[in-house]
Amino acid sequence: MRILAAGDHFVRPDLIRTALSRELPGTGGESPEVTELTLPWPYEPFGSVGGVQEASGTEEELIGALSGVSVCVTQMAPFTGRVFAAAPGLRLVAVSRGGPVNVDLAAATRHGVAVSFAPGRNAAAAAEFAVGLMLAAMRRIGTADAELKAGRWRGDLYAYEEGGTELAGATAGLVGYGAIGRIVARVLLAFGARVLVADPYTDPVAAAADGVETVELDALLCRSSVVSLHARLTEETRGLIDARRLGLLPRGAVLVNSARGGLLDHAPLPDLLRSGALGALALDVYDVEPPPGDWPLRDAPNVITTPHLAGATRQTAHRAAAITAAEVGRFARGEPLAHPANPEVLVADRS
Repeated sequence: MRILAAGDHFVRPDLIRTALSRELPGTGGESPEVTELTLPWPYEPFGSVGGVQEASGTEEELIGALSGVSVCVTQMAPFTGRVFAAAPGLRLVAVSRGGPVNVDLAAATRHGVAVSFAPGRNAAAAAEFAVGLMLAAMRRIGTADAELKAGRWRGDLYAYEEGGTELAGATAGLVGYGAIGRIVARVLLAFGARVLVADPYTDPVAAAADGVETVELDALLCRSSVVSLHARLTEETRGLIDARRLGLLPRGAVLVNSARGGLLDHAPLPDLLRSGALGALALDVYDVEPPPGDWPLRDAPNVITTPHLAGATRQTAHRAAAITAAEVGRFARGEPLAHPANPEVLVADRS
């Protein structure tokens, strides 16, 4: 079996190779042949390639590297219909991320290629980061840091009108209650917050056992002094927090988005911040990445921004490699995949 480790500068090819060597120490008495390809992300932004999203590298480069390959492990490689058509020997693409957005699943299925993904690989990292953004926004850590570095000792930030707010006793709303949202909820409960959850796919009984309350989205927004977004971006959730829903937030509420920029309508945000209707905003993701030079939020008050870093821990990279290597091991042994994106291919292969 020949495997392509199509890594990048985060989930690196050597991490993939090491994980594969642990999972496949000589399957069938013969060690697999692993070749490497290094894609430019994150030193070059990801983007749309050949119709797939959040991809890095080119179709031509990938097609060349796939010659004779039956399995590819990747995070960002652009698996388009053209790539699948040019790689007739390919049987599995193991994507080391929470969803295979860089893969044309319909094309993969047509060509009989199984696709897997790595749910939960960055759940701990993203949850910790979201809580960090909440604390930074609620306690004005970003403002205080910038002012002190600019030579201004802002003792006035201790004034009542300028003071921050605490998580203890606050009502925190989580929009989305998947792997990341559940970790965030546990941390917020430990701080002493009340936690509301809006997620149509969450079992209210199970959520109640976790100590959180499930409510409709509009009710969550009306009741929460801090709101954090954790939903996946789909056609159903695109623009979910629009101008109307932003208007439901209590005056001075804090909004955090470390999930996907497309969940949030960015246009009303500058005016809401300047008027005080929105107390603070913390963003790790944007409607356009990176934001343009004339981005309206650059000079809006009480905004904390980071460049899509929520999942950027070394542990995440190692977990991503390990989860996908385990899928390759299952595939090599003829076992069902744990995280198939197109399970109908596997059904067809076993018929």
